[in-house]
Amino acid sequence: MKPEHRPYRTVDGNIRIGSVIYGAGAEIEDPGGWVWTLTESLDGMRAPEAVIAEVTRRHPGVAAADVVTAYEQILDGGFVEDAGAPVPPELSLREQERYGRSMAFFRWIDLTPRTSPWDAQLRLRRSRVLLIGLGGTGGAVAQALVASGVGRLHCVDPDVVELSNLNRQPLYGENDIGRPKADVAVERLRSMNSDIVVTAERREVRGEGDLAELLADGRGCDLLVLAADRPTAIRRWANRACLAAEVPWLDGGYHGPLATVGVHVPGNGPCWECMRAGEVARRDLRLAPGEEEERASPRMPWNPVNAVSAGLSGMLMAHAALTLLTGAPPIAPGFRFGVNLMAPGDPVLDRFPRRRDCPACGDRA
Repeated sequence: MKPEHRPYRTVDGNIRIGSVIYGAGAEIEDPGGWVWTLTESLDGMRAPEAVIAEVTRRHPGVAAADVVTAYEQILDGGFVEDAGAPVPPELSLREQERYGRSMAFFRWIDLTPRTSPWDAQLRLRRSRVLLIGLGGTGGAVAQALVASGVGRLHCVDPDVVELSNLNRQPLYGENDIGRPKADVAVERLRSMNSDIVVTAERREVRGEGDLAELLADGRGCDLLVLAADRPTAIRRWANRACLAAEVPWLDGGYHGPLATVGVHVPGNGPCWECMRAGEVARRDLRLAPGEEEERASPRMPWNPVNAVSAGLSGMLMAHAALTLLTGAPPIAPGFRFGVNLMAPGDPVLDRFPRRRDCPACGDRA
């Protein structure tokens, strides 16, 4: 059994496994007591055949086929690992020490059977991420991905550091004012983790073609993380470019006290334009005749933000990125989730169906 998923028996004889965290755990009825013996026998010292034999020996009335079925269900639930699996040779001793806590975290949240508890970390090591935007959200994403061990990270941003950035962009300091964010970021990020490749360029994205060019660059790309909100059409450009290149992508940021991220995988669920259309259709702004939508959601030259709201949006995007790159935990893409700082207990989760008439991914596309 995974150490983070160590089972225990409840007062009514059931077995709780996978910790008491919602989404990871499960409860198993065990009136005969043999399932408990099964979990105890999964101690890392026996092969599967020996585990089955131990349960049937201690519970002669239980059919071996039933024990095999229960074992397979526990295995498929992601609660078991191979205690004898070697560490992948690609991961050096230095990397094993650096990412040991990450391995344990992924092992906890991973509900997919793996050949090694290091599989998720190895996937990160092999991954290539394109990050657009190095502001408050993008800087936080970059720091989290670099610390987590993403193999290659390429960052794109056209701006220089300004004094007004420093309330929410801790990647930069006062001595960096006037310097290109791309230059400063690559220095900081490389100093955080010399075991990965970090590159950056000062470049403005001006259309779908620019994004297509970046996605098709010789560096390759497994994931696009869009942490920029200018120009206003950039999300639509990203959606079209990623659909064409079949590259998963994320969009995210903050809107006042809201910090959110959208998760999009071409061919798997609704695209960004489907989601956007669903959001617009759901709205009921109750505007008076002749009133513009901006009256209900005014746009300003800059978004009100502080280090907390920007950092939260970046960390939510980083979590979604790690999830897509590793498969831990498994998710169904095509949704938006986040945090509302005005109501911390109120979940922010939007899902809309794929639209057959979507101009980007629908039947007529």
